[in-house]
Amino acid sequence: MKTVPGKTALVPKPMVPGLLAAALAAMPAAALDTELHGFVDARGGMRTQNDPHEDERSLAETRLQLDSLTYLGPATFQARADFVYDDLVSDHGKVDLENGDGFFDLRELNLLFSPTAGSDLKIGRQILTWGTGDLLFINDLFPKDWNSFLLGRDEEYLKAPSDALFASFFPAIGSFDLTYMPRMDADRYVDGRRISYWNPAQQALAGQNAVIDAERRDEWFQDHEIAARFYRPLLGYEGALYAYHGFWKSPAGFDPSVGNAYFPNLNAYGASLQGSLGSGIANAEAGYYDSREDRSGTNPFVPNSEARFMAGYEREVAKDLTAGAQYYLEWMMDHDAYLAGVPDRDTARDEFRHVLTLRLTRMLMNQNLVLGLFTFYSPSDNDAYFRPNATYKLNDHWQLFANANLFIGEHDYTFFGQFEDNSNVNLGARYSF
Repeated sequence: MKTVPGKTALVPKPMVPGLLAAALAAMPAAALDTELHGFVDARGGMRTQNDPHEDERSLAETRLQLDSLTYLGPATFQARADFVYDDLVSDHGKVDLENGDGFFDLRELNLLFSPTAGSDLKIGRQILTWGTGDLLFINDLFPKDWNSFLLGRDEEYLKAPSDALFASFFPAIGSFDLTYMPRMDADRYVDGRRISYWNPAQQALAGQNAVIDAERRDEWFQDHEIAARFYRPLLGYEGALYAYHGFWKSPAGFDPSVGNAYFPNLNAYGASLQGSLGSGIANAEAGYYDSREDRSGTNPFVPNSEARFMAGYEREVAKDLTAGAQYYLEWMMDHDAYLAGVPDRDTARDEFRHVLTLRLTRMLMNQNLVLGLFTFYSPSDNDAYFRPNATYKLNDHWQLFANANLFIGEHDYTFFGQFEDNSNVNLGARYSF
């Protein structure tokens, strides 16, 4: 979950449309049957504290989302895009589909079909997710949009799109998912333009005064990612095994020869279990992050290998009141070697990082009013992050929103503590059609 800032550069246009055109040409002719949905969403937000490195307003945007599904006989073609006016951006004409900048954000553009009776294939830009955590991710190494999450956009925008081939197979022994991304899809990570962060090079908080220009992994079919999952029922639960070959999703490495942040090589392996327990749902997940460029842990510019674990439980505790709690652990494998190389031990990471989460959801007024609170608390870092929210459904088309992102921490250099000056409150409205 750790995010190291950096700034994305413009990347070549994805090859997805060419792949889709070839797949569409292979489909038999059929009458088009299209569904179109969408919404207009307007949101504004203010920081609750003065941040010398960022604007006073945290959010001021209106977006139109159009989502279409077209049925082509045995295949389904999906296109989903956002058209955005962001009052906090000076260059509205610049579009970067990798980090979501500009007036146009392509969320999905893919074709789904079944090449055989026991398989499915989805080709193109798509939103990918797996794992069992609630806003905690171990084996889900698909891209996230941390800026959207921390600024108060709808929670759906936490998941960033991938340009990928996603294949599913269903033999008798279980189910297999295989994902191939021909070029790395990085997180839309905190880079200092909208959210300030702890800069380890300066040993201070920074933001627009120190936006880092990260070196991207953008070579097609060389800087690729491969993710695999096998899952099947196990003693009444759903068990899964995971494997990933690619890169740290945020620029966690630093190249001192050129002074740039970059994305080090990463392998990951894990497992999960989820199912009913008593009157609720329990889950457990574990993973090992093999930092391939620094397996000894002696390079201070590359993250150490880590073991990660989480366990959670969710149930309805009263009528229309649901509660869910989780425990999460990060264990740095070579902590002594890490301490030997850090420039300042006072701001160094602990060997173990513990996080507790609590989600409360209350439905009122015939479930038209939904009140929620999600809390992250780290007893090892002594910091916390609170996400209160309220949604009111006026009718079938209109919804009103209020939410906040509130951070507290004893130190500026801890994960949540670094964002304390970014605490914000937001109001919004959405018209769906």
